Amino acid sequence: MLMKKTIVMVGLGLIGGSLSLALRRDTACFVIGYDRDANTVRTARRLDVIDEMAYSLAKSVKEADYVIFATPVNTTKELLVQATKWELKDSAVLVDTGSTKKEIVQLANELGLPFIGGHPMAGSHKSGITAARAHLFENAYFVLCASHHVTDQQLNAFQELLGPTKAKVIEVSAEEHDQMTAVVSHFPHLIAASLVHQLEASSSGDLTKQLAAGGFRDTTRIASSNPIMWRDITLQNKDQLLNQLQLWMSEMERMHQILVESNPETIESYFRLAKDQRDALPIHSQGALYSTFDLYIDVPDYPGVISEVTGLLAKHAISILNIRIIETREDLYGVLVISFQSDDDRNRAIDCIHAETIFETYIA
Repeated sequence: MLMKKTIVMVGLGLIGGSLSLALRRDTACFVIGYDRDANTVRTARRLDVIDEMAYSLAKSVKEADYVIFATPVNTTKELLVQATKWELKDSAVLVDTGSTKKEIVQLANELGLPFIGGHPMAGSHKSGITAARAHLFENAYFVLCASHHVTDQQLNAFQELLGPTKAKVIEVSAEEHDQMTAVVSHFPHLIAASLVHQLEASSSGDLTKQLAAGGFRDTTRIASSNPIMWRDITLQNKDQLLNQLQLWMSEMERMHQILVESNPETIESYFRLAKDQRDALPIHSQGALYSTFDLYIDVPDYPGVISEVTGLLAKHAISILNIRIIETREDLYGVLVISFQSDDDRNRAIDCIHAETIFETYIA
């Protein structure tokens, strides 16, 4: 008889709830859910996100094969210290899902805990247990950073456990993880926040902010993320961010010099190289930053055109996350931008739009 694996999921927000749903695709997984908010735990059970509610974390972990912390980094650090007093199985493994790895893995090493630092690079425009989806991690990277007290056998077993998530699991060192995420995730958040501050400082009135509602708003979208979470991430990955900031300042000095010299060929070359490098980035997979899969549709400006497109997608049971218009003017084509949860949904949308309309679509 196949032995069930007992997983205690600590933290039942978007990530913890979605991971619970994904793991329970495997009938050999039994998930016990715990959250400091008792209402969240009850909601998770009512929605069938978990198999059982945990009333006492210390008691529930006694039977756990895996304890997964889907909690903020600082909370996880506190829980790791508590874990040294828990009665755990000899084979039990602790795992986290935070965005920084070096400090948390170091702490686990110091405490002598069998710990795997995990980082599922997926997200959603919604949060909380009601936003949990089993498919959240499909085709997303799930990075693992093992501590010194985890065996290769335990690491391989956890990778197999993640199979039902359909994520792309990769192993890197904690230092390498923090360096990579600093470049492509953490530092861009700092830049987005600084651009918003610059807008506020230089704004001459409401008109400037109205103009910022288009491309500027899209560029700085990530500045709307949870400030407490990003406070902790910034402090945890301070050294890497300082290094990126120094590189950014050097790049801005180069840009400053290009502007001073005002050589048209140099300026064009600067933007052309940036365009080529940006266009070469993968467009069919999720990266370190949460992003939707956007489809741009050239549509003429006539009454009912938007409902025509959305009705077509509804007919084919294709779910839409967001919809917006970049530009619509009389007698001109506008750009309708529709966001999807997955690349598969976007591809299905392209196929049905091309089959039933003359609208042009493209991916930016």
